Amino acid sequence: MGILGKIFTWWDGATIGTHLFSARKGKSVGEDIFGNKYYASKNPGKDGDKRWVIYSGSNDASRVAPEWHGWLHKNFDEVPESHMPQPRIWEKEPTGNLTGTAAAYRPAGALERGGVRAPATGDYEAWNPAEVE
Repeated sequence: MGILGKIFTWWDGATIGTHLFSARKGKSVGEDIFGNKYYASKNPGKDGDKRWVIYSGSNDASRVAPEWHGWLHKNFDEVPESHMPQPRIWEKEPTGNLTGTAAAYRPAGALERGGVRAPATGDYEAWNPAEVE
């Protein structure tokens, strides 16, 4: 993205104003597996206890790693690397919101999968207004 894109757009990464604010008012506290960078206020008493994220790509809240989500919402004060337990073998890596993409879940019968659904099983009887007494 060119310099004009960085000045005028907010939906695909941080703007120049956000980068300047982060450099002036914030201190970097860490980075997650997606490449997002996390910041906290340099002067928590004066500026308030603010925490924010600079996304590495599109601004999508589902791209925040679960452990950093807890830190952003002040569930704990320590950065996740020092606070969270080691991941278990059976845990999957977090994924973003896939709605609206080709990888989104589409059940059988969905229009995106051809719209063909299983035939009726016979346990349903349609209402017919002519049969009403």
